Amino acid sequence: MRQPGKISLISAAEAAALVKAGDVLAVGGNGGSGVPETVLEALEQRFLDNGGPGGLTLLHVTGIGAVTEHGLCRLAHPGLVARVFGGNFGLQMPFMKRIRTGEIEGYNFPQGVMAQLFRAMAGKQPGVITHVGLGTYMDPRQDGARMNERTTEPMVELVELAGREWLFYRAPTPSVAFIRGTSADEDGYVSMEHEATTREDLSIAQAVHNAGGIVICQVKRLVKRGSQNPHMVKIPGFLIDHFVLVPDQMQTYATQYDPSRCGETTIPVSSLTPDPLTERRVIARRGAFQLRSGDVINLGVGISAMIPNVVAEEGMDEMMTLTVESGVVGGVPGYAREFGTAYNPRAILDQAYQFDFYDGGGLDCAFLSFAEVDGDGNVNVTRFGDRYDGSGGFINISQNARRLVFSGSLTGGGLDVAVESGRLAIRSEGKFRKFVPDVGQVSFNGRLARERGQDVIYITERAVFRLEADGLALAEIAPGVRLKEDVIDQVGFPLRVDPGVKLMDPRIFRPGPMGLREDILDGAVGGTGPALRLVGER
Repeated sequence: MRQPGKISLISAAEAAALVKAGDVLAVGGNGGSGVPETVLEALEQRFLDNGGPGGLTLLHVTGIGAVTEHGLCRLAHPGLVARVFGGNFGLQMPFMKRIRTGEIEGYNFPQGVMAQLFRAMAGKQPGVITHVGLGTYMDPRQDGARMNERTTEPMVELVELAGREWLFYRAPTPSVAFIRGTSADEDGYVSMEHEATTREDLSIAQAVHNAGGIVICQVKRLVKRGSQNPHMVKIPGFLIDHFVLVPDQMQTYATQYDPSRCGETTIPVSSLTPDPLTERRVIARRGAFQLRSGDVINLGVGISAMIPNVVAEEGMDEMMTLTVESGVVGGVPGYAREFGTAYNPRAILDQAYQFDFYDGGGLDCAFLSFAEVDGDGNVNVTRFGDRYDGSGGFINISQNARRLVFSGSLTGGGLDVAVESGRLAIRSEGKFRKFVPDVGQVSFNGRLARERGQDVIYITERAVFRLEADGLALAEIAPGVRLKEDVIDQVGFPLRVDPGVKLMDPRIFRPGPMGLREDILDGAVGGTGPALRLVGER
């Protein structure tokens, strides 16, 4: 056992050399936040130079990378990884390709389950029992979380306890951990004062340490014993075997260091620049009409992550609590390479605790994206075309929030629209439909949502749909859009049109604040204009 005051400080190359063929490697990080990038780069270089170690099993909670580079993209070389368990692969396109082509085994567990699974591993529990994933492709009656035909071992079981059905997700046993922090003191205690997320690095360290494995932590600086605020210390030193010092480690893949993302300072929300008024901005603005004062809200990736920018422009950031599954609570969440972080966060929780709250039904409303929707209200956001993205936190969130807002364009592949003078003009229609007879994979089950009594709407740039007792119904269309040609004819199933279908509020299609703060305070929300009068005309 390492003696107090004598931490093991090694190079990234020496850390990489500790990984053996066949190891089960757990990697911390969330998107581009908290990634032990230098150690991952060294492991990649070792493999390229020496052809080893090979046959690794990789465990990660959610997409770690920058789509085609960095993070776990570095480990996608043939022979390096044989099997992977992860919550999302959308930021790891090279891995996604290898899973899609069947070169490696792939399991996609919900992001919250992966975070909670590390806690289970730490306590030597066999896995996680949860309702999350029932009725989706996580369910062994569908795909059982297996991502290709090469992946055969059952890792998800259907069980019955207390008169209910549950899913049991089995826990692998990790042997090596790559994690990250900000400061390590002379006894190896790690604080995260410059981190924009705290993730599940403590659970990973506990799990690997208790399994007799090796824990390697990348840090930004070394500090004196007793200089850290114990509230900021996230990982006790006795859990960590070796440290790699990287003084210039970036806070995220887009930012070297922004003190407003970790709570050291705050910035005026009014200083944030509004996004351009594109069709994506239109969808986000219409989504913002679903906000209510006092709500606790989750914001997913894609268009949904643009809603905080609308909230900032409307001056509503103090009226509700915006959260992201990474553990960020409050403030104005970022998107793109900053997704998972926030300006001016009020709290930064370990991710598993955020999902405990989500899974227990704590969310008032959630904003999520879609890739496909069918007439029963089922949503596919996980497998479509050449994309095998996986669920991320989508299943945890969509199964448990009281109100759901799904966002996306009505068609895809070359869609070109103009937003002008309070109207929407479709200049070129997309090549493929997103509203289809049957979704390619069930990421969200519309029938079960109706049974749970969830309030569900689907927002596109030109129309809004509601999930009703007998399926999807059209509720609103955009000013300037033809009902039949631009909406009904672009949907791949018989569409019921509500008798009271309305126009979307024209303010959504004009630049500048919409006065939404005042509407919400007055109780005049809903996002619609007058009832539609001239069906089929522009």
